[in-house]
Amino acid sequence: MLKGKKIILGVTGSIAAYKTAPLIRLLVKQGAEVKVIMTPLAKEFITPLTLATVAQNPILVDFFDPTNGAWNSHVNLGLWADLYLIAPATANTIGKMANGIADNLLLTTYFSAKCPVVIAPAMDVDMYAHPATQKNITTLRAYGNYIIEAENGELASGLEGKGRMQEPEVIVDYITTLFSKKKSLANKKVLITAGPTYEKIDPVRFIGNYSSGKMGFALAQACADKGAQVTLIAGPVNLSINHPRISRIDVESAEEMHLQAIKHFKNADISILAAAVADFTPTQKAASKIKKKDQQLTIELTQTKDIAAELGKLKKSNQLIVGFALETDNEEVNALEKLQKKNFDFIVLNSLKDKNAGFKHDTNKITIYSAKGTKQTYELKDKKLVAYDIIENIEKYLNK
Repeated sequence: MLKGKKIILGVTGSIAAYKTAPLIRLLVKQGAEVKVIMTPLAKEFITPLTLATVAQNPILVDFFDPTNGAWNSHVNLGLWADLYLIAPATANTIGKMANGIADNLLLTTYFSAKCPVVIAPAMDVDMYAHPATQKNITTLRAYGNYIIEAENGELASGLEGKGRMQEPEVIVDYITTLFSKKKSLANKKVLITAGPTYEKIDPVRFIGNYSSGKMGFALAQACADKGAQVTLIAGPVNLSINHPRISRIDVESAEEMHLQAIKHFKNADISILAAAVADFTPTQKAASKIKKKDQQLTIELTQTKDIAAELGKLKKSNQLIVGFALETDNEEVNALEKLQKKNFDFIVLNSLKDKNAGFKHDTNKITIYSAKGTKQTYELKDKKLVAYDIIENIEKYLNK
């Protein structure tokens, strides 16, 4: 899978740097050409000679070679690479990457990279859980970087918890999955709905849900990477996306999302309905802020238009619809009922009973059911990889 791929490995100052030698060996064994950039502190944890030997390339640390003045161009490195892997990535380096600080060759190359960037954090449990670190990781995700979540286990401090860099085999599998992407959706038009809807009560209050939009945005990115022209209808989310083949339409209410979905559905080859659309909206929306007068307030709700059901009725034989079902009880029964009732080709089930899956999380655990009776269950993984699992089912359907 990695034959001929050009990979830069950035190594920072973490005890987990000892894992980079077997990591490089696995990459080279699969046919990749690896160039290693180390931070000065990383040399305290593993020697450049060790990594140069397994990589079969000189190690880069400084902007230039002080012995002869040869310049290590971060611009050229960024253009050379097919993928930039930073493993281990310390809290310090992650913070600098998230905040535009470029004070070493590893970081300047990161800011010059034109390729996908994969980051494998490694640090103590308290550092990893700190709000500043989590904010920086969220920021890097929003920039389009891929994060290989740290795993739980024994740490160098002697503590137990989340912060261990994933094992080399896991990292290589992750990279292989990214490189396996083909332009299988070239010339396809894909409609994706994502995020929640907000239903106004008055100018300052609304009815909403906990959807972050992360799954829908991951699907939009994955479809675009596979060559599709994507129309992304996004509810109110705090996410950014930048791809020449993605056209983003921002909406707020279920009614607005309904209008845009109906408008763009007729031209879509594939529709993926990942949004968590409100089922009800206030019958009356107050023009002014509702003041607290009585101990109780009654709000009458009206059912919103069922976007999924309407698109299912409009679907032509050459169109494909993927729906989502987020359940808490009788998960499979409810998902299969929704699959049939709304004329979906596939339905993606996730349960709030599964830890670290569903709303707000960066990971998800899904089961995909098809109208033809197939069932495929997947393990918990990053939503960006979940997106490719969903697309793989679409690809198999299209190729039959």
